[in-house]
Amino acid sequence: MTKRMHLIGFYMHSPINHTALSWADPEDDRVEGLRLFEHWKRLARTLERGRFDAAFFADTPGGMERYKDSFEDYVRYGVTWPCHDPMALLGVMLAETKHLGLAVTLSTAGTHPYHTVRRLSTLDYLSGGRVGWNIVSGHLRGEHRALGLDQIEHDRRYDQADEYMEICHALWNGVQPGAILASRQTGEFADPTKISVIDFAGAHYRCHTVPPTLPSAQGRPVLFQAGSSGRGQEFALKHSDVVFSIQAREEAMKAFVDKLNDSSISQGRTEPPKVIFGIQCVLGGTEAEAKRRQAEIFERIPLDAALSRMSGTLGIDFSKIDLDRPLASNTTDASRGMLMALANMTGDGNATARDAARVFGATAGMPQLVGTPKQVADQLEHLWRTSGCHGFNVTPTTNIRSIENFVDEVVPLLQARGIFRTDYESETLRDNFMN
Repeated sequence: MTKRMHLIGFYMHSPINHTALSWADPEDDRVEGLRLFEHWKRLARTLERGRFDAAFFADTPGGMERYKDSFEDYVRYGVTWPCHDPMALLGVMLAETKHLGLAVTLSTAGTHPYHTVRRLSTLDYLSGGRVGWNIVSGHLRGEHRALGLDQIEHDRRYDQADEYMEICHALWNGVQPGAILASRQTGEFADPTKISVIDFAGAHYRCHTVPPTLPSAQGRPVLFQAGSSGRGQEFALKHSDVVFSIQAREEAMKAFVDKLNDSSISQGRTEPPKVIFGIQCVLGGTEAEAKRRQAEIFERIPLDAALSRMSGTLGIDFSKIDLDRPLASNTTDASRGMLMALANMTGDGNATARDAARVFGATAGMPQLVGTPKQVADQLEHLWRTSGCHGFNVTPTTNIRSIENFVDEVVPLLQARGIFRTDYESETLRDNFMN
């Protein structure tokens, strides 16, 4: 555990973030905000005012069509549809801020590593080193269908992603110190002897080129990964700076951190990846008010909307399954870590699919911290101290009101306790977040 808690805002570029039908809340302005730069600029300014490390964008490319083998409920209820490209927001939000980092989810499916490095590192260079990449191996069937690809088996996806990252690292490391001359006298821009030619031929990819961008102030983007399965965690230990996880219970959070630390030692890492957990805060002037607010969130969500989202993420068509059977009795080639985290939401591994759907529709599996600002600050501090995590990915209930409430009412309490920064330490995401 670090001496200070780190906070990241957790969003999607869609009508909702992680709460189905949040767009229908009278306080929410996301439907209008989807077409306005000012919505995203305001979000960026709010997070920087709250001294957040970054905004982190999840993504659902291709959509969710597992439930009933149909897009119908996904579209009907706006369950992350439309799924606009989160990359489009990075330049807007980075230009509006000076310290805030921006992390984006990009899948290794269907995109060559050269294009990924070029897109991310261009923004990383322009922003002075404030970009992060959440690496996913393409767990959504809808993404593969949209691209005309066959979805490959879970562990083989990570084998392919290992090769993908080998090329990325070669491209990032290909500009040596002193390579840029920019001499007006000689007319030489760069020393070719200090620029590597990448010549890669593997089982899945080929690449023959030089690096497409200059290194940023932080060298390369900060790498996030959410692998929680055995093979996924192996990939995360090999490539990531930060591991993001969703665990429904306090004991599961601590067990996750402990296991990752032990695995890091066995794999020879000198320092384990930083761990952040997804959470959602429901604030009220009183505890009763916060609990009423929580109940309203759950009551608004139709079961079909929740099942559509859970089916897409877990890769299981829950219209064909007895919802009152234990969720753990299912298997998947999609997000195995998420399936097991949801199955253990009751602490005994026996949560039913119906129970999980209700929670997943409201929070995507993240625990809710409910109460007054002080009660939420107490819960945050307790989870941070007991789990040993680096910090939290905080997803809102409404846009942008609940984010502003958290910044104005909870952040000052954490700062007063000396466990959250009062100012940024640096202008790069790596220096701000990794320490």
